[in-house]
Amino acid sequence: MLGSTYQLVLPLNVEFRIPKNDPVRLLRHIIEGMDLSELYRTYSHLEKNQASPRQLLEIHTYANMRGIFSSRDIEKACGRDINFMYLLEGTHAPDHATIARFKSLHLTAAVQSTFAAMDEKLAEIGELSLANLFVDGTKIESVANKYTFVWKRAVTKQLQKLLDKIPDFVAQTEAAFGLPVRHGTQLQLRHLKRLRRQLKRIQYEEQIEFVHGSGKRKAPLQRALEQLDRYIHRLKDYYQKLHIAGTRNSFSKTDHDATFMRMKEDYMRNGQLKPGYNIQFGVDAEYIVWVTAGPQPTDTPTLIPFLQDFENHVHQRYRNVIADAGYESEENYLYLEKQGQQAYIKPSNYEISQKKKYRQDIGRRENMAYNAEEDSYTCANGKKLRVTGTRKQKTKTGYVVTKTQYTCEGCTDCPLKSKCIHGHNSKVPMEERSKHFEVSKQFQEKRAEALERIVTEKGIELRVNRSIQSEGTFGNIKENMSFRRFRSRGTENVLVESMLVAMAHNILKLHHKIQGGNQGRYLFPIQISA
Repeated sequence: MLGSTYQLVLPLNVEFRIPKNDPVRLLRHIIEGMDLSELYRTYSHLEKNQASPRQLLEIHTYANMRGIFSSRDIEKACGRDINFMYLLEGTHAPDHATIARFKSLHLTAAVQSTFAAMDEKLAEIGELSLANLFVDGTKIESVANKYTFVWKRAVTKQLQKLLDKIPDFVAQTEAAFGLPVRHGTQLQLRHLKRLRRQLKRIQYEEQIEFVHGSGKRKAPLQRALEQLDRYIHRLKDYYQKLHIAGTRNSFSKTDHDATFMRMKEDYMRNGQLKPGYNIQFGVDAEYIVWVTAGPQPTDTPTLIPFLQDFENHVHQRYRNVIADAGYESEENYLYLEKQGQQAYIKPSNYEISQKKKYRQDIGRRENMAYNAEEDSYTCANGKKLRVTGTRKQKTKTGYVVTKTQYTCEGCTDCPLKSKCIHGHNSKVPMEERSKHFEVSKQFQEKRAEALERIVTEKGIELRVNRSIQSEGTFGNIKENMSFRRFRSRGTENVLVESMLVAMAHNILKLHHKIQGGNQGRYLFPIQISA
């Protein structure tokens, strides 16, 4: 409207427009005090009037705090949001390519050292206890499509069928074209390639022209070569898929590092497997102090690599490690004991052992009387179960478990046999079966020690805080910050996304603690009600 006065540009100093208690100020203060030398080393040179690595890190972290994860959305926010302008400090707003390149090229090489620098800053201001580490994991879906699965067992089966079919084809081809016949040689891919070169040489020497299209008759040599090419292509495809799978049972065609696993977000309620990553979080005083990403569908084999990775980068070892029943194993118990750490891990049978049905089950070893001198158990019918041997079992991580085998001295005509011996899948008739079980004595010893710790007053306090702090962290990230799916492929990029959202969580948590006057609180007290 004519005659009206409009402000055509924003004021040059936007800082005074931001409230003093805005978390963006805290974010800038924390990151400015961090050691970002490793991040700066990923740059060969820095452009003038362009956002620095520190500013790009602040922009990414603040975007995660606001639930903005797209590079293009971050680009728009840098041109419109006053808080992003405050972080840019007058430099030009980066475009979406610069924002994405910072994550994929620079942050992937320095994200762990950068995250360790945040841990050092939190410890410096007294926000970390450095005594109790709560470890837990969650599965987050990959950006890969749901129906891109490749199953290792199916590929192995198809490969074996092909390997059984190829020898007959090779023998017929060698006989048909007068080639030397191999005897007693296991056919491999190199043999098929050699056969192909021999057939191509025959084509060149006899000047056989290959034809294509409908209505044309192919020569026997052409048909043999085309069939051989199909076999070679299928062999290469199967070998490549097995190489990608490695020790895993599956992977995604569009994200080779993603493994198909069960998610809590089961919308179809049919147990559908989805491509995803197992993200391990270490929490101390409600702050995430370390993150790892892996393809393991269960949490048990992730604990040791997580602790080793944490110590390698943060150079800190927590006295108490608290985890749920999913981390219980003999290998984990022994590793923590060797490192001088106390394991507060709830036994996997802790909850069910409290039930009446479990305690009255006479077939369970836990409900049988044990004689340490004889190393034998006594069943409900008064029969002895004595040691009949030992067996060694290797886990997926390579750890060898030694199990002692116990067998009943006689179960014939036992009136309690049907209640004592469980399972109906044995090929041996029930009348001929005897009570038998295996037990790892070392595992049972470490489990008993952990059980004693978790039922103490300190153990109860730590277990309650594990539920509050670990599960609360997942709830904040998934619900409040809307981080439910990765937006990049590969373990390295997934780790960057996870650590960025963890840094955003830490800044928000510190901001809320400052506003609520709860700084320096490491544990929640146990609420005792009458």
